[in-house]
Formats: sequence, C-alpha cells, structure tokens
Amino acid sequence: MLRKILFFICLIIASASQAQNKSLPVSKPKLVVGIVVDQMRADYISKYSNKLGSGGFKKLAMQGYQCRNTHYNYVPTYTGPGHASIYTGTTPAVHGIVANDWFDRTENDTVYCAEDKSVKGVGSDNYAGKMSPKRLLSTTITDELQLTNRGKSKVIGISLKDRGAILPAGRSGDAAYWYDGATGNWISSTWYMNDLPKWVKDFNERKWPDHYLSKPWNTTLPISYYTESDPDDSPYELPYNGEAKPVFPHDLPALRGTSFDLVRRTPFGNTMTKDLALAAISGEELGADSITDFLCVSFSATDYVGHQFGTDAIELEDTYIRLDRDIADLLQYLDSRIGKGNYLIFLTADHGAVVNPQSLIDKKLEAGFSDPKVIADTVKYFLQSKYGSSEYMQSYLNDQFYLNRAKVDSAKLDICEMQQGIADFIRYKIDGLQDVLTTCNISTTEYNEPFRNKIQKGMQPKRSGDVILLFSPGWTDKLFGNGKQGTTHGSPYPYDTHVPLIWYGWGIPAGATAKAINITDIAPTLSFLLNIGIPNGCTGKVIEALAK
Repeated sequence: MLRKILFFICLIIASASQAQNKSLPVSKPKLVVGIVVDQMRADYISKYSNKLGSGGFKKLAMQGYQCRNTHYNYVPTYTGPGHASIYTGTTPAVHGIVANDWFDRTENDTVYCAEDKSVKGVGSDNYAGKMSPKRLLSTTITDELQLTNRGKSKVIGISLKDRGAILPAGRSGDAAYWYDGATGNWISSTWYMNDLPKWVKDFNERKWPDHYLSKPWNTTLPISYYTESDPDDSPYELPYNGEAKPVFPHDLPALRGTSFDLVRRTPFGNTMTKDLALAAISGEELGADSITDFLCVSFSATDYVGHQFGTDAIELEDTYIRLDRDIADLLQYLDSRIGKGNYLIFLTADHGAVVNPQSLIDKKLEAGFSDPKVIADTVKYFLQSKYGSSEYMQSYLNDQFYLNRAKVDSAKLDICEMQQGIADFIRYKIDGLQDVLTTCNISTTEYNEPFRNKIQKGMQPKRSGDVILLFSPGWTDKLFGNGKQGTTHGSPYPYDTHVPLIWYGWGIPAGATAKAINITDIAPTLSFLLNIGIPNGCTGKVIEALAK
C-alpha cells in the first residue's frame, strides 16, 4: 500500500514538473522574427487604437515590452539606412548605407544601396533582380547568428522592397525575396541562389497580385468611422493615375493597366508580404529544431500609401487596420506552428513621416517647400562667379552637394575653402535653411548639438557629399502631384526619428519604458538575448531591462 502511495506521489510530482517545463521558454528562441513597418510613426498605434483588434499591434504592446521613446540617431532617415542601422546596430557613418541612393565618386554616377551589376536576377530577367548586400560595410545581427552557429541557422529576408529584404538578411543570409512589379513575382538574385525554391515558385503560381487587383479597394469599416483622419476628398492627397479625386472606392481593376506594380501602393501589398512570410516559415521549416533561425519581414505598403496620401488620410488608416489583422494572422500562425514562448519578435520602423507641409501652412503653422533645382542653381552660380566654372559641382542629392574632387585638385584649389565658401554663400539665400555643414568641419569637430550630431553620424566620407544642408522643421523638398501632396521623410526631427519599438515572446517581460533608446540599440540587445557575437561595427547599447 505504501509503495502505491509513493508511486502516485512521484507521478503527481513528475506531471507537475512536466507541466511547468512546458510553460517555461526554451533555452534559446527557435525563431526570431524582425518586423519593420515602413514609415510607421510612433504615434500610429495610439492614434488608430479604437480601430485595432486585440490580436495584432495591441497584443504585442500589452503582452510585450514597449520602448516608447525610441529614435533614430542620425540623418537621413530613409529606408535603406534605416534597415541597415536596425540590423547592424550602428549608423551610416560605419555601415556605409548613407541613403537609398548616393553619388559614387569612383563610379562617377549615382548608385543605389542594393544594386549589384555583378549578379543576375533569379525569377526575373530585368534590372529588379540585380541586387545584393555588397555595399553593406559591417556585419548584421543575422550575420553574427550565422557565424555563431556555423551557418546552421536559416536567415530569410522578405519585403516588397529589395533593400527591405536584402539589408536585414545581411551578407550571409540564406535568401532574400522581394517583389518584381513588372512580372508580379517574388524574386531573388544569384548572390543567394541559382533557382527559386519550390515553395516560392508555388507561391508565384497562385497569382496573388491579380487576385488583389481584381476588385476595388474600399474601406474595411464604414467610412464615417474613420474619425482619426482628414475627410476623404483632401487636397493634400495624390490620386492614383487615372483618378479624378483621391477618394474611396479606388477602382483597382480599372487603374492597374497591364502592370502588377499598383499592388505595392495598396494595403494588399502587406497582406501578400505576410502570406509569403507564412509560406517561408513552412517551406524552409523555420524554427523546427533547436538552432535559432531568423526571419526578417518588412511591410512596405505603408510607405507607398503614406507617400501618396499623407499621414492623415483615410487610406493610411485603413492600411493600418488591415496590417493589424495581418500581424494577428502572423502571431496566430507562429503560436500554432512554433509554439508560444518559443519565438521572439521585435517590431519597429525604418523612419517616420512629416505631416503634409501645406496642411501645416493652412493651419498657420511654420512649414514650407524647398526647390532642389533652385538650390543647385544657386551653388552653380557661386562656383561660376568665384572659380570660373559651375562644373566643380558634380551632384546635389539628399540635401548634399558633391564636388568634383579631381577637378578641384587639378586646379590646385583648396577643397575645404570651397566647401566653406559654398556654405557661407548659400546660408542666407535659401528659404527654410537652418544650418549648413561641411565635411571638412565634420571630420575635425565632435558635435554635441543634437541635429549636427545626427548629421555627423549619418556621414561616411567616401559616400557622403561635401556640403550638407539642414532645413527647418516642417520643411521638405517639393512633394508629388502639384508639389504639395502626400508626405516624405529624411529629417532629424521627431516626426521622422520617433518610431515604435516593441519586443514580444521568448524571454520578454511585459512592461514599458520611456527611457531614451536609439534604433542602434536593437542589434546589441538581440546579441545579448541570443548570446551571440555583437555586429562588428556596433555602436549601440544593450537595453538593460531586456538583457538581464
């Protein structure tokens, strides 16, 4: 009898222990999912809160850990530098992705951050496939995961935008997949593979772009519910080509023509991205064993819709309502396939966006538009008058002047003197111009003033310009349509630098902090959580509340 009692006691203890172990997280997450929402301002979750469900953004925020005061610590705040900085833990001064496009003095031409003419497209025969991470100068957290695990981890990048898939996956990623608007297919390049895997081919064969462009885009909820946005017919929004007004419903079948590219500029581009991410988890068996895998997902449709319609459009609000449901689908799938507590998620954005300057002007707030042609012509006039030739300027791009160094040297001119001359001449001649810095000064001065410091952190000597302009808050280049529609980004101001950062899942406590955090802190925090190497150019700091 005593033996039976002891047996049942041991059985109860063993069962309780097993139940407790099931609730405990594994020693390392089976899968890390990095989510970047393109052009997502930090205030959007609270702004749209009443329209969001309980299984998407709110679930992440309420059950995860929110870093509510996260900012970019450099300029320009663009997509390419943003994705690179998130995953390298450093700024463009180190990782080298100084913009989406920059003037390359060695090639004497403008180059794109992900282009690589030495590779070929896989799944595409056009320029869209000639992409790789070769211009990235430092390792990413995904590279470090591969180094630690001797290449046994699987690392996949997915985004409508090539740079949104390629830069996060790093130079050693197993694959990056991006959308080719000319064909409607998801493609890659020979940097990664010589042929698309079957699961990607199967996904392409389902012709999702045709499906999503086969019916009008109407609001998810009755349009009167969208009280967080401007009226539907707003002068600050850019209609689709072929539309008289930017209003719902948007007749996508009539607007698409023969192209598949329109789907990017609808919320269905995000849904398609989410579906490919789910297919990748299944097709690559991500998170299926004890070796941590990494899936990098960037939702780009928010950026395309935001640029066209602005920060206060019903179109943007509806896009976030639909994205909230896409994220809920992703979380539900991860729970069922990987298991709660077995995966780690972080969600952030690559930059924010400015409220349409014309709408600010109409509200009697300070804002304005600059004209790149006028600015370039002003400097050309100075160079012609002072040095006898306007050809000393090679390019004006990203609010930066690139001087022809070879021509300056050949004429035996002082490059620093020329830079300063341009800065002094233009400083009071351009409306909205707040400051002008030269690379000669930047290279010899450590700036503590926050905006100058951000310019310094964004400058890489071989890839940045000679004279860098800083415009006042609310000022942008001309926009779209009549030059005053939609929105843009790129500045050092909070509307562009302040982004969400939420951690969720494996090892993450519920909570929040208002402590100042830089976007470059994400990668080193992941390094500590995963117990792997820190990216080799990392300048960020560990978020201590998460890495204890």
